[in-house]
Amino acid sequence: MLNNSSKKFYITTTLPYVNSDPHVGFAMEIIRADAIARHKRRMGYDVFFNTGTDEHGAKIYENALKEGVDVKEYVDGYAAKFRELTTLLGVSDIHFIRTTDDVHLCAAQEMWKRCYDNGYIYKKTYKAKYCVGCELNKTDSELVDGKCPFHLNRDIELIDEENYFFKFSEFQKPLLDLYEKYPDFVIPDFRFNEIRSFVARGLEDFSISRLKEKMPWGVALPAGACDVGDEEKHVMYVWFDALTSYISTLGWGTDAKNFSYWEDGTPVQYCGKDNLRQQSAMWQAMLMAAKLPHTRHIVIDGFIISGGQKMSKSLGNVISPFDIIEQFTGVTDYAEEVLRFVLLHDISSFEDGDITLESVKESYQANLANGIGNLTSRIMKMATTHLDNGVRPEPHPFPKEYVDALDSYDIKKAIEYAMKEVASLDGYIQSTEPFKVIKVDVEKGKMLIEEMSGRLYTIARLLSPFLPKTSDAIKGHIMNHTMPEKPLFNRLP
Repeated sequence: MLNNSSKKFYITTTLPYVNSDPHVGFAMEIIRADAIARHKRRMGYDVFFNTGTDEHGAKIYENALKEGVDVKEYVDGYAAKFRELTTLLGVSDIHFIRTTDDVHLCAAQEMWKRCYDNGYIYKKTYKAKYCVGCELNKTDSELVDGKCPFHLNRDIELIDEENYFFKFSEFQKPLLDLYEKYPDFVIPDFRFNEIRSFVARGLEDFSISRLKEKMPWGVALPAGACDVGDEEKHVMYVWFDALTSYISTLGWGTDAKNFSYWEDGTPVQYCGKDNLRQQSAMWQAMLMAAKLPHTRHIVIDGFIISGGQKMSKSLGNVISPFDIIEQFTGVTDYAEEVLRFVLLHDISSFEDGDITLESVKESYQANLANGIGNLTSRIMKMATTHLDNGVRPEPHPFPKEYVDALDSYDIKKAIEYAMKEVASLDGYIQSTEPFKVIKVDVEKGKMLIEEMSGRLYTIARLLSPFLPKTSDAIKGHIMNHTMPEKPLFNRLP
């Protein structure tokens, strides 16, 4: 293990918008970030792992009105569901920030003050085409038949009002310089090319406030950093508020007790491809305007589709992470790790991926029941029958190919490396047949079983960021010389 105990590492997901139940796309993002956080911890890093919920804006206000409930009551209910999901998924040592938390409200106001005092906020009247689904202004070139391509079921709204603006246009060169200095700033490369092209075409200032009389659910403007009385007339635009969450969780804007994770660490942000502009351009410009350090890596996920189509309630193909876990509860004691495995192994690290409930079952049967589970049962049966004591394998450094994959956020490649080792060891059992050898040559048979137990232990270590409970169970059986009372992953009926 590397001795990086004094080196800090920061990783965050985006904060999901609490206008609906948690979906499998967020589950994928939080599981991927968790795998990286676990990998970095075992490599000796001091890790700060952040997630939370984004709770302001027009969509949430609109939905609460439709349901006839108080907006705070509405967001409290959904925030609880997202927090529950992180626990259910076995996510490790997270800090959970809500954009309605007092510490976040203070940080958002401090971000506004910094940008205002440094000359990057002004007020003007404007007209714009606005997608409530994205909570973003849209240019004609971004629309498809007059609608946002990400929200074809919503009409574009026309805004004509006086708002405060952020001088995004002044950051074209600083952003391009940043991208030039850090050629791995956005991962993967093809997403980096997209944002470079977007910034190179020129940037337009964007609105960062909304009139309170039209949309009151937002962070109040700070007194002294806007026109007199405007703190009563405007609220912050949801993106300006929400992006600040990545540092408000560290105490920035209040006591900043953990801000060294951002300043001295390697800030990494996971997000979906529909967040590329916001995370890798808008947020970086805000940090520059406030004279704060930039993010180090933005890792972009693809979308999850189902049966070749984008998930939609109307199509009936929405997959709930809760439903998948419930389906395997009773089949295995590691039901949450079925979902972890499928989202890490079966979906591309950076491209769109397709899963269905049927494909989840197929992957479970092939990789977990017939793969990891069966291999563990076979080896532990031989070990407990023929060896006098448990094996005490010496942990070896992780293979470079595997570590490089994780360090470059190609999680699928890393877990596939582990699964190739599963297949290799299974093939080795078939070719050497230790259960036959030991009948004619006891010492040779024992040596083979000890070797296989050691290789199984190595596989368990390789699996630990992805399937932590399964990994611990396998290592425990090897070290304690015990046979699992039942298969780790029962075969499906």
